[in-house]
Amino acid sequence: MGRYDGKRAVITGGTSGIGLATAKLLLEHGARVLVTGRTRATLDAVSAELGEGAVVVESDAASLAAIEALADRVKSEFGAIDLLYINAGVTRFAPFESVTEELYDEVLEINAKGPYFTVQKLAPLISEGGAVVVTTSVANELGYPMISAYSASKAALRSMVRSLARELLPRRIRVNAVSPGPIESGILEKTLPPEAVDQTKQTMSAENPMQRFGRPEEVARAVAFLAFEATYTTGEELAVDGGGSQL
Repeated sequence: MGRYDGKRAVITGGTSGIGLATAKLLLEHGARVLVTGRTRATLDAVSAELGEGAVVVESDAASLAAIEALADRVKSEFGAIDLLYINAGVTRFAPFESVTEELYDEVLEINAKGPYFTVQKLAPLISEGGAVVVTTSVANELGYPMISAYSASKAALRSMVRSLARELLPRRIRVNAVSPGPIESGILEKTLPPEAVDQTKQTMSAENPMQRFGRPEEVARAVAFLAFEATYTTGEELAVDGGGSQL
């Protein structure tokens, strides 16, 4: 028997990086998993990679109509779920003086507004005793240059975790956050010019107490712990950052 036999999980932003690693971990241990993403080619590739037990759905994390459609799809596929993992998000690098209204709105809509309403629409499907896990970031505590809008969005998420944890207590639904530091998730390759990637990684590794980037699988194990093992924990944020926010 698998550790998570019979468990049903929804992972937004589950087609790459931390979300995909979490989907693989849960599937490996017997769970059924629905993951969302936005790019058709990626969705097709991930569907083939994950195989049976996984449902791969195209969904825009910032669209309320898409979130409502996702809730309907989850209900038809699973009926109820045991875990909602809110992982979809974007990073945009820009110095403060260059941040436009369009960039700010994009980041806050995807990283803060989308998660809020995703929990709202899917919470009725979470079984009593189930869990919500949200990906925040060490950037909600530490002042990094070039990502002020991103940091603000993740700080908003951290606050939401506390509020939603309190509001969902009557249904025994726990709400917690996992806070990654530098992770080999591919996000730098997607958001920085190629010539800046290596230098950025070297700098971030040198500044980290453990002198390295984390692996998506290391975050996935923390997500699974918060989802299914940490049964007396709610409103908490678990840092997976090589000690960067603590040392």
